[in-house]
This record gives sequence, C-alpha cells and structure tokens, in this order.
Amino acid sequence: MRRRHRKTQADSELTCPNPQPQLIAFILMSASIREREDDDSESRSPKRTKTAKFDVVGEKSQAGHESNKAEESILPPSHILLGLGSPQTTSDGIRQLLECDVGISEYISRDLPPISGIIKQRFTDFLVNEVDLDHQVVHIKSLGFPESKKAKTASSVVAVESTDAPTREAADVQGSDTNEQAGSSKIRQSDNAVVPNLGGEKHESEVVVDDEVSWDDTFEPSLSPFLSESSIVELKKMYLDGPEPPRVNDNGWVSRVHKKSEDIELLEQDQESGLQSSDKRRGKNRDARGERGRQRGPGGRSQGSDREDHRKVLSEPIGSKATRTALHQAVRKLFRGKLESETDMSTPAGDEGSRITIKWSRRGDGRGGSRARGERAPRGEYPPYIHFTLQKTNRDTQDALAYLSRTLHVNVKDLAVAGTKDKRGVTMQRVSLRRGNKTVDDVWKAANQIGRRSVREAITQRGERGVRIADLTYRKAGLELGMLKGNEFVITLRNVQVDSMDALNLVMDSMKQKGFINYYGMQRFGTAAVPTHTIGLAFLRSDWHKAISLILQVRPGEHPDVVAAREAWLVDRDLDRALALMPRRVVAERCILESYKKQGGETRNAMGALSTIPRNLRLMYVHAYQSYVWNAIVSERIHVHGADKAVPGDLVFEEEPAGRAALSNPLDVDSDEPMAVDEQGENRNAPGKARKTPWVPPNVKTLSTDDADKYSIFDVIMPLPGRDVEYPGGPLGERYREFLRRDGLDPDNFIRKQKEYTLNGSYRKILQLPKNMSWSVLRYTDPDVALAQADEDKFLGFEPPSVVESGKFMALQINLTLGTAAYATMALRELTKTETSSHFQTELTQASEDQQFRGTAIPNAVDPDEEEITEMEK
Repeated sequence: MRRRHRKTQADSELTCPNPQPQLIAFILMSASIREREDDDSESRSPKRTKTAKFDVVGEKSQAGHESNKAEESILPPSHILLGLGSPQTTSDGIRQLLECDVGISEYISRDLPPISGIIKQRFTDFLVNEVDLDHQVVHIKSLGFPESKKAKTASSVVAVESTDAPTREAADVQGSDTNEQAGSSKIRQSDNAVVPNLGGEKHESEVVVDDEVSWDDTFEPSLSPFLSESSIVELKKMYLDGPEPPRVNDNGWVSRVHKKSEDIELLEQDQESGLQSSDKRRGKNRDARGERGRQRGPGGRSQGSDREDHRKVLSEPIGSKATRTALHQAVRKLFRGKLESETDMSTPAGDEGSRITIKWSRRGDGRGGSRARGERAPRGEYPPYIHFTLQKTNRDTQDALAYLSRTLHVNVKDLAVAGTKDKRGVTMQRVSLRRGNKTVDDVWKAANQIGRRSVREAITQRGERGVRIADLTYRKAGLELGMLKGNEFVITLRNVQVDSMDALNLVMDSMKQKGFINYYGMQRFGTAAVPTHTIGLAFLRSDWHKAISLILQVRPGEHPDVVAAREAWLVDRDLDRALALMPRRVVAERCILESYKKQGGETRNAMGALSTIPRNLRLMYVHAYQSYVWNAIVSERIHVHGADKAVPGDLVFEEEPAGRAALSNPLDVDSDEPMAVDEQGENRNAPGKARKTPWVPPNVKTLSTDDADKYSIFDVIMPLPGRDVEYPGGPLGERYREFLRRDGLDPDNFIRKQKEYTLNGSYRKILQLPKNMSWSVLRYTDPDVALAQADEDKFLGFEPPSVVESGKFMALQINLTLGTAAYATMALRELTKTETSSHFQTELTQASEDQQFRGTAIPNAVDPDEEEITEMEK
C-alpha cells in the first residue's frame, strides 16, 4: 500500500520545464474540477459555455506570425521564453495554471529527497498569526461583549485581571495595543477603558489612545543641532502638555464646560439597555437644530477640541535646505506624527534663511491618523478609530472586510489592515475602523448579529460566515499596509511519506540553514482560468478592451450564479439580468457591468469602465505581471548560477534599507494577496493623505569579480519591472529586457498617461530564510480530525488536538516565522518538491489513502472548522 502511494506522489511531482505527460493528462482530464478554495459540495452549473479559443504560440522558427498568435494567447507572449512549448488546454479551451507557467521552476535543495505530503488539506492545517511592528504575535484575548468604563482621573490605571481561558503573556498582545498592559502609562479623563469579557468574567484594562507622551534622553541631542536651548525647553513643555490647547477664560461660551448633551446621555442609556445608540439618535429625540446644531454651543461656536491651537515653536533662521530637511525628518522620527513641522510663512525669509515652525498635528496621530476637515473628535468623546482582532476562516482578506462593511453598515474604505492573509486557512490579524459615531458596543453587536441571535449564542458559537472579531479598543490612528513585521505560521502536512526520519530531518535542516527561493506564490496569479498577470499585461499595454474581455470571460468551475451572470451578458447581452445574478463579491465584473448600465449599455469607453474597479484591484493585476517577470528571471539566475553564493552581475543594496523602506516592494506587505500602491509607493489601504515626498529608490550596486565574494547569496536582490530600477549585469540583464520586449513593453519606459499605471519598480531578495523554525511528527487516522487549533476554538471549548500514537498516517507540523514579503507555500514547495497550485493539491487530497478513513474518529474529535462556512453570501 505504501509503495503504491509513493508512486502516486512521485507521478504527481512536476519538474518544470519538462512536465511529465502522465501528470498533464491527470490534471487536464476534467475542466469541472471544483476550486479548492470553495471547498464545498454545491453542484456546478450544467452549462459549460465554450470560451474563446486562443491560438497556441508556435515554435521560434515560425517567427513570421508568432507575435500575432502570442497576442491572442491566454498567457503572455513571453511565456514561450520559459521553454515550455505550447500552452496545453482542456476540451473547454482553458488550462489550469501551473507553477512553471508563472516562472516557478527551481529548487535550492534539488539533490535532497522530497517530503511527500498534502498542503492545506484542512483549514486548521494552515494557521497564520500576524506579527506586529513590536514583534508581538496577534492572538484573541477574549470573545465577549466590550465593557466600557470611563477613567475617573488623569492618572487612572486599571489593572488587567487574569482569565481561566487560554491566554498569552503580555508580550503577545497586539502591537497597536502593547500599551494596554497594566500600569504602562496614564490616560486622560476623556479616555475609556475597554476590554471584552466572556462568560461573566470581567477583564478590565486601560485603553491607551496612543503611545505614552514622554520625553526621553534622546530628544535633546537629536534636536540640539537645529534648535536653541530655549526653543527645546519650549518644545518640551508644549509636547508634554499634550495635544489639547489650554483653556482660556474669554468670558464666552467656548471655554465653558457644558452639561452632557442629549447624545451623550442617550449613548449611556443605550449602553445600559443594550440597544444601539445610533438607532436612538435617529429617533424623535433629535431637536429642531439637528445633529450639527447640537454639536455647537450657543452662538454657533464649536465646543471642546475644536478650540484653535495657537501653540508653536519657532526655530532660528536656517540657511541650508539640507539642514531644514534634516530638522523635518528629526521631528517626524522623534514624535511619530504627533507633532508636525513646516516652513514659517508668517514672516518673509531673510538672507539668513527660513524659520521652521513645530506644532501639534491636527491631522491625527501618526501614520493612518489623517482626518478630513472638521472631523477632529470633540473633547470628552471617544477617539476616531476602533481597532479589533479579526479571525477569518477560508476567506480572502478583502472578502472578509467587504462582509464586515455590510454587517457594520460602514464604507469598506473605512476598514484598514496592515497586510492581507491567505484564504484557505485560519488567520489572525488586527483591523482598524474609522468609526464615525459608532462605539465599540455598536460594532461588537453588529458584527455578532445581536438581535437576530443572543449575546450568549454569539460567545458560544463560531463566528458568522467564518468571520470573528474580538478585543475591540479605541485608537487615535488607523492601520496602513506594511505596519507589521511578518507572520507566524503553524502548518500541518498530511499523509507524509519519507524514507526515514533521518532523511526528514536532513531536509528540514537544509531549509533552516539555506532557506528557500523567495518566489511569488500561486495565490499571486489567481485560481481562475484567466491568470491575473495576463490581465495586468493588458493594462500596461493600454489594451483596455482586451482587459475587459479577459475579466468578463467565462471560467469553468465557478459558482453557478457567477457563470449564469457572465452568460447573461456575454451570450444574451442582458445587462439587467447579469447584474441581478452577479454576486456582490465578484467586484471587478460588477463594476464593469454597472458602468455599462450607467452609460445606457454603451461599451466603447473601456478605459472608463475599468476605472470604476477599485484601485487596489486594478493594481493587483499590474503587480501580478511584475511578479511573473520577477519569478521567471530569478529562476533563470538560479538555474545558471545556483543558489550558493553571489556572482558578478548580481545586484545588492549598497546600504540595507531601514524601517518601512526595508520592504522589498511597497506591495509586498504580506504573504498572500497583492497590495496596491500608487506611483509614489504610498499605499491606499489606510485613510489619510498621500505622502508628499516622492518615493526614492534605494541605492544598489552591480557586483564585479572584485567584490562578489564580499556578499552572500542572501544579499542578492532582483528588481521588479519599473522606471526606477537597475537591471542585473551581463546576460541575465539582457534576458530580463528580452522578456519585457517580447510582451510589447519598453524596458526603459514605464511611464504611462494614466499615472496610476506608471510603475516605479522595486527590489526583492531572491532567497528567504525562515525564523524560529521547528517541527514535530504527529500520527493520525481520521483526516477530519484537527491537528492544530485556532484561538476561537480554544475559547469555545472545542476538544484540543490529541496525538494518536497508533495512527495509521504521519503528519509533519512546522512552526516558522516569515517576513512580510514571503509566501509560506513557497517554503513548503521547497520541502515537498510538489506543485502547490490549489487544483493540484485538491487532486492529491482526493487521491490520498487517508480519505477512506474519514469520519472514523469519535464525533467530538472531528475538526469543527469544516462546517458550511463556505456558503458565501450572494
């Protein structure tokens, strides 16, 4: 039996660029293979409308019309340079995307035997916990209802009580919440202490609106080159006094402390009665002046924090522009956005230079804290953001945020994350919400569908639709893409086959010491029949009509509603029916169809229709093409020079970038879904104004024979296509340019009339070395039994995973931490030497021996995360 299984695994291993014929036949035998990410048993549409047939790229000798045929291929024309021959298709005219199609073909330890196993067989086989900027791992601390309590004095500090539920040490608290630890700092009178509780236990903790305002020993030495001693003393006083300007007795209404407004009274009543405050505020208690009128005092003057702050500190005249720039940078670095600096415009600049003004920022506190005009919260109210922990199961990050936006009745743009997470798995991360007038109570109730179900049901049952939020806190600033250090993984490989334990440890040690090729994983290119990088190429070539054709194309294996909606438009040209059938989660297609409807059915303005697609999604296509080219050139480099050392022609950083600049690419902020950035490298995830200063590419150098031995293979970088990058030296650089030219792009000109498609490019390390890596071997028999447990399951009291010493099958559980630019599936690929595409892993699961033992374990040991959570809303 074991011998037969090993043969199946071996037959399933794909080595590009020479795929085994048996494997290709196995994968392409059916176009109705269910999508692994859907993982449900819903019947598929009986219709299988044949998609447009794309011509196959011919041999190089047919250069006369090769470019025309390549133009029509479902894959980019440069695909032929991968040495794979003609794309193979199913009888329906489509082909499943393989690793070699997106440039993934090499291994570091090709000489070592593979660890045969199945990736992501169960959702809990892939646990992901975000690591924040303070290197703290995000975990759920409580599932229960938020309990608000006002701090009574400016120095109130509420201790954190212990809990019987599974907890983490204080060091494991989320990075944006690290200052919630007991006694960490003081809170002002207007701040609130909020920590959820579960099962009647109270967990009270200080909620600090932002980092503690303190002045340490580094401030004065850092400022002394720019400011006089008296100016530093004045600045210190202004900073320690806090952002609220002092009250001035003007004998008017502005400085008077008013009684609680009706809104505040109603809010407190709502919190006591359990009703949503927003409903009452919309009721008959609103007076004739309305909401805007009540927010202003008698005489129409604004109250509280709307007082104008005239405090500022002026520098002496500074003649050097470089010195003024250095002062601006020092202020940003020391005060992290709390204070802002600008050139003083109140007095004209003299011969000695301009003065710099330093004052409290009115845009919020730090990155992501920008607010629209008039949005600053009045004194005594809650801060403008709510942060919470999101656990999602088998859902895309953007899909989960879209679901939350509908549930919470907020704009999806008001939700922000530090990075996206894998779909198939159980993932944990922090989310920020620009709350408007919502409280943590409102958000918790809405997210848990209180009213349709009870509070008790909310804290004793799994989250709705695979989504659970917890640990709600108020914050002054929102999150932005890149505000994390990486992700911690607990990955379980099922039905593992190895020659011996010594062989297994040898392979694992090799990964620990040598790392893996830092490829962009298959998630980058989508799971549908139309790869995202092909659409991205159409965008870069300004071929708008082709981009729309590819996006709207029928993809066999989709949900029946999506297939019917596509056919309603493509076949019947019935725009209204297509929109009625198209699920809301199918964003790009809906945007295009809605644009057509607004234009009265006119389809000629293709660029305009595409512009209605959310910017993040449009740029995702473009970045997928960048990733494809990067993968292909890195494979070429490893194939020619190996993965042991740096060689002449390689690129390295002259000086390792620090902070957020250390990201190899602004879009590389996590291990899964692509991120969108603008032409300055600024992300669009968080609310806030775009960075004023343009993104400056790092300095890189091309190694020569004289200095190649001074660098290691882990220093070597590869550029992503763009206008501000250097290409590798020698033949590899020319090969890079050939890829771009074959796809109709100019390697030296990535400037577009549409500025959002003007790519700066960036750099990415070609190898990734995992941190904190460990592994263990487990035994099991029933594949439905969980071998790892997510935080929510622990709080709900599900049976923890148990080791079955006499189990028929082996599992390998791997713990590791990866940086923001790494794909865990590419690490697993290095171990298993197996195709990681979702449809391929689905076939491995279906053919695995352990499937015949499903359901043989006792009921309470079966993995509860395999419920019908894939029944997505329409």
